[in-house]
Amino acid sequence: MLAINGMPDHIHIFIGIKPSCSLSDLVREIKKSSNEFINDKKFSASKFQWQEGFGAFSYSHSALDNVIAYIQNQKEHHKKIRFKDEYKTFLSKFKIEYKDEYLFDWFEND
Repeated sequence: MLAINGMPDHIHIFIGIKPSCSLSDLVREIKKSSNEFINDKKFSASKFQWQEGFGAFSYSHSALDNVIAYIQNQKEHHKKIRFKDEYKTFLSKFKIEYKDEYLFDWFEND
């Protein structure tokens, strides 16, 4: 684990993984374990559960310091740009096609 930080509506986990590691399996296990932990410890007034999907982006080794700084500075960063808008920017930057109606079903359509 290189960095981790979150906001009320999302979390960033920056990790290095071997090519043999299945990203989907890893995310499923992170969600499952943290879901159980949060609910067992009653950290949420209502039952906690993660959204269905996730986003993953890869970065070169030369970008490590910048990505870590970005993750550590989430609160200040999101005062300037909403997560939803930033995520769409990432999708465009990484040339990932998407349909807006399938993103962020927990947000109001705006």
